[in-house]
Amino acid sequence: MRGVVGIAGYVLREAASRKFILAFLLGVTGVLVTVALSLRIEVVDGALAASRLFGKVMSRDIVAVDVALRPVFMAAASLVFYGGILFGIVACSDFAPSLLSPGRVEHLLALPLRRWHLLAGTFLGVMTLALAGSVYGSLGLVLIFGVKTGYWTVGPLIAALLACVSFAAVYAVMLTTATLVRSPALCAAMGGLTLVLGVVAGYRTHISPFIEEGPMRAAFRGVTLVLPRLSALASASMDLAASVPLTVDSLAMLLAGVFVFGLGVLSLGFWWFEGKDY
Repeated sequence: MRGVVGIAGYVLREAASRKFILAFLLGVTGVLVTVALSLRIEVVDGALAASRLFGKVMSRDIVAVDVALRPVFMAAASLVFYGGILFGIVACSDFAPSLLSPGRVEHLLALPLRRWHLLAGTFLGVMTLALAGSVYGSLGLVLIFGVKTGYWTVGPLIAALLACVSFAAVYAVMLTTATLVRSPALCAAMGGLTLVLGVVAGYRTHISPFIEEGPMRAAFRGVTLVLPRLSALASASMDLAASVPLTVDSLAMLLAGVFVFGLGVLSLGFWWFEGKDY
């Protein structure tokens, strides 16, 4: 386990040396500060009396503050979910190819490390980054609206954690791709493809009637059955962020599907990496 943690620490040091990750954190901080300074919300007895953004009156309707903030939290959850995954695909696409590059991988394999330590440590390091970024942005949002309105909810934080779970399945594909081809561009492409297919899989019951009945529809149902249903998980995260009833049938089954998919893909990558010559 010490080897896994050591590789994860190496990945985090690599991330710290990259300016665009620092720029991302500064960008999120800038957005939070802008929202905190420009948004003025007047709350009377738990109801929204008025709200101003950049000095412009947005609403004078008297609405319960938790109801009034639902669209805001849903939009924020959607941004955290899809924006976070897209940024993670781009920002983390070359961690594994860099670690497995010629010269470096031979050096690492000469250390008292098992091969699976390299992959597991890389996965752990990247997921630590994803978790830290998601929690930072969502917690800032919770604090801003909590202080301004007196309405506190952990919904956005839960939504951010669901986004991390989804990104784990996407990055499992990217990491396994790196064991086959040490190409950051291809890793990013496979991550993007997994995200798109995950969105399609979430709407499989709505899409399948539009496909002609027969082998094509059966093939579509078979392929999307094993894919993680990321769009359904995104919908669940928005519902949780807004504290409304879930529109998905079973959140536990969605999470189990993502877990099984990610574990299966990672196992394939570990198996391939164990038998590869360097």
